[in-house]
Amino acid sequence: MGREIFGYTRVSTKEQHLERGIQEIIKFCKQHGLKINVERNIKTDKQTGRNFNRSGYISLKECIREGDIVIIPEYDRLGRADETARELAYFKENGVEVIFLDIPTTYLFLESENDNQMMKTIYNFINDTLISIFQLLATTELERKKKRQIEGIAQKKLSGSWDEYGRPRKMSKEEFASKYKRVLSGEISNSKLFNELKKDMSQSTYYRYVKEYRRKSI
Repeated sequence: MGREIFGYTRVSTKEQHLERGIQEIIKFCKQHGLKINVERNIKTDKQTGRNFNRSGYISLKECIREGDIVIIPEYDRLGRADETARELAYFKENGVEVIFLDIPTTYLFLESENDNQMMKTIYNFINDTLISIFQLLATTELERKKKRQIEGIAQKKLSGSWDEYGRPRKMSKEEFASKYKRVLSGEISNSKLFNELKKDMSQSTYYRYVKEYRRKSI
């Protein structure tokens, strides 16, 4: 059996339509003389790109063989950057050529039959570059998320709302305040109140709550 042409497209929600992507794949095949079995070889999903556990995509990978071509309307239809890099590497290792219609350089190898080896070399370079770009995008996005998380935590600590964000409170602010007022009134000492509460919280947590209470009372 010779080389087969496959298509894949995805939308994130059930309200979005797959037809535009399907028609783009069909149009491209007609323009480049590629024969595709539309009913059998165009796989689709209506699902988020968070991961690749999608029925249409799984079916695609079960069908493709070495030498086949997979046509995808837009690169972000495949998935998120980090996993897209891994999938492109998988296709390359298995001798499957991937075309993104919004990246014309990915189908340069279709434009010339004069020097197949040169076009293959160029295509491999483009594919390797795409994998590197997706890996870079994934790393950049991860670093950006970490930076925002650190900045958000620092801000919450400064505002005194870290407990609600970072960990469950051992005791509500209102309940602790009602108990701590006994210390303020001289009814009991700090150490005695802590002894009453130590089954619910550590000493460090107790004094952090004391500090929090006093700061808000200033």
